[in-house]
Amino acid sequence: MSLCKVMAGPASVLFAFVVLLQLGGCVAEWPIAKDVYTTADQQVLPVALPADTPAVNPKDVALYADFGYSAWHTGPGTNYSNDPAKAQSHDKRAELAPAYMNAPNAADLLSFFSISDIHITDKESPAQAIYPGWSAPPGSPPLMNSSYSPIILSTTQVLDAAIQTVNALHKKSPFDFGISLGDNVNNSQYNELRWFIDVLDGKVITPSSGAHAGADTIDYQKPYKAAGLDKEIPWYQVLGNHDQYFTGLAYETKKIRDAHVGNTIINMDDDVLNPTWRSDTTGFYMGVVDGTTPYGDIIGGGPEALFRTPPTVVADKDRHSLSTPESTSRDWMREFFHTTTNPKGHGFTRTNLDEDFACYSFKPRPDIPLKVIVLDNTDKPSDTLDSQIYVGSGGLDQKRLDWLIGELQKGQQDKQLMIIAAHIPIKPQADLVDTEPGYSFYDHDFEDSLLATLHNYPNLIMWIAGHRHLNTVTAQPYDPSVQGQGPENSFWEVETPSLRDFPQQLRTFDIRRNSDNTISIFVTDVDPAVTDGTPAAKSRGYALGVKRALDGTPAGLADTDSESYNAELVKQLTPDMAAIIANCGTPLE
Repeated sequence: MSLCKVMAGPASVLFAFVVLLQLGGCVAEWPIAKDVYTTADQQVLPVALPADTPAVNPKDVALYADFGYSAWHTGPGTNYSNDPAKAQSHDKRAELAPAYMNAPNAADLLSFFSISDIHITDKESPAQAIYPGWSAPPGSPPLMNSSYSPIILSTTQVLDAAIQTVNALHKKSPFDFGISLGDNVNNSQYNELRWFIDVLDGKVITPSSGAHAGADTIDYQKPYKAAGLDKEIPWYQVLGNHDQYFTGLAYETKKIRDAHVGNTIINMDDDVLNPTWRSDTTGFYMGVVDGTTPYGDIIGGGPEALFRTPPTVVADKDRHSLSTPESTSRDWMREFFHTTTNPKGHGFTRTNLDEDFACYSFKPRPDIPLKVIVLDNTDKPSDTLDSQIYVGSGGLDQKRLDWLIGELQKGQQDKQLMIIAAHIPIKPQADLVDTEPGYSFYDHDFEDSLLATLHNYPNLIMWIAGHRHLNTVTAQPYDPSVQGQGPENSFWEVETPSLRDFPQQLRTFDIRRNSDNTISIFVTDVDPAVTDGTPAAKSRGYALGVKRALDGTPAGLADTDSESYNAELVKQLTPDMAAIIANCGTPLE
């Protein structure tokens, strides 16, 4: 227990003040385990279950532990293959650098961490879309856990554990910066974003809303003091689809905006994962979490015919949508100026607000010729903000595309290495093991054209993204049929998984100069350190349990894969760029 300051936000301030009085001026903290590891040293592994293990529905959270669905243990560090013959902390990949001859690492250039798809969730909001996932049977599509997973009980506590883990790693080997790759929040709500920023700022968090049910008795509901990110580490922000749209899927209509701040649980069609779904439909109340119950029972959800009167909750104005009829992103960006960590705005400037434009670039270190290009590649309205089209894919209008090309051209002219940080990947391979292109988030012709454009800039070393909740690393080779291009025109694409869904990891990036002046990018997954019995530790079991419950197959029950992937990614540079970095960085002993 420790003396704490009250978090920002008018309703939260009042409630937290009352709680502080009740608890004698102190609130809880959720410290992590003493030992902190990356998955190169130790990884979280599911415990295999026999094929005859009884089926469990996603909503039967109390049964996860009874039948072993949530059981995990720690094992030796390894890469994704889990093959003893390949057991190593990093998979060396040099297929994009044919001239590389195993030259040793010579100097450190840059180190940073990324988090993504945290999906901070106001689980008591009447404007979430919980019921479809909660009622899903085994064998349902994996995406159903984006509608409901019991991890929604403790999203802020998981983020707090991740940030404490980052701080511990920073003490061992300092980070130059951190970056969140979007979908900080689940449903474009003001209180959700404040919780995210306040966790990084180290404020008192009141992780409940409305009636604050169970706030004095249930662990995931209790106010607590977040540790906060080490003030030495600047952090930057990317815009995601959930940050600005209803559950990341649809534009915020008047019906949805009213539901956020109203007291009636939203009523709509339960087929929310259908791309043709419309928010003006009805038929099912979407439900909310009952915060007085240990496993977060869902109430107020189901077919409307089962309710005599519409189910209600206590309204809360802090649930208001950050997406307005005029803009989906301006109010969201504005909140990053209300912070105590650095830099103010976290990459966004007054110009971003004035132009309602969520793209910018920054140079992490003055002594290293490298810049990060932060790209907003989320879908935008095609006509009005009340459009009903699906918005979970990627998109670039002409203004953002022109801006991106301008940044790439300038970086090439200024002889800078470049990293693009965006929420949505570009033509990644299907998954961790299937190297065929499996996902297209844009119009196919546009995506191919954009890739061809990117290959014109040999100083582009990497595209980093979130969105898919996967650890996939995709090689993006140059096109040998294009005159004047060579291996240096290739780049790597690295996805950061979700802190929401299993395996609930963050990533670290260490960029090193090799003795032959190629560069190596070490990408490493990190399981947040947790203490047994805490909300973050329970959440890990819930994330694994709901994944298995939805799968419902013998293969899924027997799966013991960590879903992590660590790699050393070698990038070949132009002779000019190789010469420029030849004396850069901190020499390795």
